[in-house]
Amino acid sequence: MQDETRTTALFFAPFVSSSLRVEPEWIDYNGHLNMAYYHVLFDRAVDEVFSLVGLNQNYTETRNASFFAAECHILYKRELTESDQVRVTAQLIAFDEKRLHFYLEMRHASEGWLAATSENLSLHVDMTTRKVAPFPADILTGLALMKAAHARMPLPATVGRMIGMPEKTAITVEAMSGEREKETRH
Repeated sequence: MQDETRTTALFFAPFVSSSLRVEPEWIDYNGHLNMAYYHVLFDRAVDEVFSLVGLNQNYTETRNASFFAAECHILYKRELTESDQVRVTAQLIAFDEKRLHFYLEMRHASEGWLAATSENLSLHVDMTTRKVAPFPADILTGLALMKAAHARMPLPATVGRMIGMPEKTAITVEAMSGEREKETRH
C-alpha cells in the first residue's frame, strides 16, 4: 500500500471566496436583495472556506459528521441589487474541540464597498446521533493552521456586538405612558 500524503492547505488572511452573483429571483418587492439571500451567499462562502480544512460534503458522507449553524448575527450595511457580484472574506476568530467562531464580510466584487457582515458560531455534529461531538484530530490541526494565519488580523470591531437601541433614541412604554413596565425573562 502506498503512503498517502496530504498536502497542507495554505491559508490566506483573510480567506477570499470566489465571485458570487445576486440572482434575479432573489430580489424582493423593495428592489434589492432579500435578507434571506444574504445568508445564502454567506453560506456558499462558508462552504468554500471550511472545505480547506476538510469540512465539506465528502466529509459528511464519509465520516458521518458535519457542522451546523448555532448562531448568526448579520449586519446589513448597503443594498445589493440584481446581478451584483460579491466576494466574501472569512476570518476564523476562535475554535475549540466542538465549536467554530468566525466572521464574514460581503463586499461588492468590483467596487469593494461593504454590503454586509456576519458573525457566526457553528457546532460540530455527529450525524448519527445528531448531537454535538468533538472534531477529529486532522480537522483540529487544519483549524489550528487557519487560526494561526488569521490571528495576525485585527479583531473586527463588530465581533460580539449586541442588538439594541441606545436609550436616548428608543421609544419606550415608560416614555409614552409615564409608567415603567417590569421586564421578565423566562
